[in-house]
Parts: sequence; C-alpha cells; structure tokens
Amino acid sequence: MSVISTLLTDVLGGHRLTEAEAIQLLNTRDRDVFQIAAAADEMREHRAGDTVTYVKNQNLHVTNICKNLCGFCGFGRSAMDEGAYCNDKAAIQAKTRLALERGVTEICPLSGVHPEFTTDTYCDLISWVHEIGPHIHLHAFSPDEVSHAAFRSNLSSIEVLKRLKAAGLGSLQGTAAEILVDSVRKVICPRKLGTGEWVRIIKEAHALGIPSTVTIMYGTCETAKDQAEHLGILRTIQDETMGFTELVPLTYIHTNTPLYKAGIARAGATGREDLLMIAVSRLFLDNFDNIQVPWGKLGLKMSQMMLLAGGNDLAGTMFSDDISVNAGAGDADYLDPVIMERMVSDLGRTLRERTTLYKRI
Repeated sequence: MSVISTLLTDVLGGHRLTEAEAIQLLNTRDRDVFQIAAAADEMREHRAGDTVTYVKNQNLHVTNICKNLCGFCGFGRSAMDEGAYCNDKAAIQAKTRLALERGVTEICPLSGVHPEFTTDTYCDLISWVHEIGPHIHLHAFSPDEVSHAAFRSNLSSIEVLKRLKAAGLGSLQGTAAEILVDSVRKVICPRKLGTGEWVRIIKEAHALGIPSTVTIMYGTCETAKDQAEHLGILRTIQDETMGFTELVPLTYIHTNTPLYKAGIARAGATGREDLLMIAVSRLFLDNFDNIQVPWGKLGLKMSQMMLLAGGNDLAGTMFSDDISVNAGAGDADYLDPVIMERMVSDLGRTLRERTTLYKRI
C-alpha cells in the first residue's frame, strides 16, 4: 500500500489530517489524485449524504468603486475611472423586484468596498432591499467591509455587526479571505485587512449569532503550504464557533487581472489543482458539512466532476456575477436548475433546493 493510500485509509478511519499531510496531498501529481478524490467522495457521503443542494439567489451589484483595487480583480474601479458606477436606492430596489419575480430566496450584494460607505450606508442598503422583499434572506458584506465601516463610522467592528444584524442582515459573506497568510496578502491584496483582523471579525460575527460562509481564493502566487495554513485557520475557527455554513473554493480567474498582466501571478490553477482543492478541503475540514462547487468559475463539466471529489453543493442560480465575468470567466451569469438536475442525476444523485442556511425547501 502506498503512503497516500495509507494516509487516506487513516483519514477515513478518523485520523485528523495535519497541515503537513494536507500539503502532501495538495502536491500529488500522479494517479493518486484519483484516490484522493475517491476518498473525499466517501467522506462527502458520510458528512452530507447523496443530496446535492443549491439556493435560488441573485447577486446584486451595488458598486464597482473600490478602495482596494486588488491585483487579482478585474471588477474594481476608482471613482473617476470610465465605467465606474454606484447604484442608488431606486436601482437597488428595481433589482430586488426582479429577484422576487424570479422566486429567489436570497439576495447577495456584491460590491467594491466604496471608500465613502459607512455603517449607515450598509444599514440603508439592507432596509432598501427589505422594503421590497421583507422576507428575503440578505447574505451580505465581507469582514473587509465591516472593518471599513467601523473605521469610517468611528465604531468597533462588533458594534457595526450588531447594527447590521439589527437592520436585518441574515448572514455574513466570508469573502476577503483570499489566502489567510499575510505574506501572500501583501502581494495580492495589500489594501485589505490582515489575517488577524479577518479572523477576529468572523469570530465576532459568529459569537453574535451571525453565520457566515468562507472562501479560499487559490491559483495566484501562493504555495500548497499557504493553502494548507489557510485551511488550518478555518478548521480552528470552526472548532471554536461552528459558525461557517460552507467552504467556497474560488479558483483564480486570471485573464483580465493586473496581477497576471504584470507577471506576478500565474495563469490560475490547473485542473489537477482544482480537483485537489475540493478533495483535500473535504478531507481536511472534518467539521464542515458543506463544500461548494463554484460552477461560474470552473465551468459545468468540471463542476460535475467536483461532485465526485467531495463537493455537495452547486451554489446558487446567481443570475449575475459581474466579478467573475470581468475577470475573464466566460459564462458565470446564471445556471438554470434544469441544467443542475441533468448534472446531478447523471451521477445518480438527487438535487434539492435549500435556503441560505441549508434548510431544505
């Protein structure tokens, strides 16, 4: 039996992977990749069953004006740039009405971190949406936006979170995580909050009863060691709070981004790396029930294969993902549940609609 086979047998028997062992799996380059995927699929069956879930949601793009202008992003603009925009109340409520017509249960505001936004701005956004759809779940705002709102409003981050929750925030976006290693962050997102502050704000949200998703954005200039360290931080937080609803692995879309054009980042992850990120995340994060497959970044055929490598959730219908499209993803706007059903039934699995917090509909 090979070293990889022995390790996978141990994991399926209850052994908790170390970061060093995760690095070993992430660096696998031969047919053992398929053994890892098969083990992750077995772990998925144990933790999440044979049902593949999705949520009817709509992304709501508020503004592309951003204080960060990260090198991995093709979406953000400075206020004076051509194409910069910031939607007002009327536009946001028009988008909300459209979402309700489409039968969505979740609205997910996606924005740049506008340098002028305050806590009041984010609370107003929540109220504008709920004026039109009072029962819609608002899955919104990253720890970076919370940090920025706190700075602009002269409040602590926990005070901002309390105000957002009181205004009607349903769950926090665990974005702005990218790679939670500060040496990497200084290269790919130097204007964003650091690892320690990201962790603190996420823990504060969970302590207040605000659940969150969490992401890992891989394929720029980080190493397998950096990826494993990121996953280790997430597992430690989950041990303490159990506040993460899912992991969302985000493969770097490189085409139109400054990092790639400057030769700092490579041309994104390979298919092997994508497969291993889903699979190793499933095996390493033994306290997560849900590993999401981001179809808008991976494409439909690759996404289907990820459901055989540890993934159990197909994210949402989205209806709009300008961030991925602007970075270079060709078809990331909308996925019809009819197509999801074809993908899932072809694997002998069952598709079910869920809420944001993974209750079945």
